[in-house]
Amino acid sequence: MTKNAQSVRAAPGDLVVIEAHHLGEAERLGEILEVLGDPAHPHYRVRWEDDKESVFYPSNDTMIKRKEPKRRR
Repeated sequence: MTKNAQSVRAAPGDLVVIEAHHLGEAERLGEILEVLGDPAHPHYRVRWEDDKESVFYPSNDTMIKRKEPKRRR
């Protein structure tokens, strides 16, 4: 997990971003639906861009992006 992901506690609604491993590949994005495990060994139930869901264990190619708060109009 990157330093950025380690310092951020993920919450439902946050995004999981997995870096591309090969030239020309796109990042993989998913929304965290549920935080599983404990803070020392987090894993998540994630809905990916293709609408499939899985349990995901982050690694060093993973970044967590905080859900942006909704703005009032």
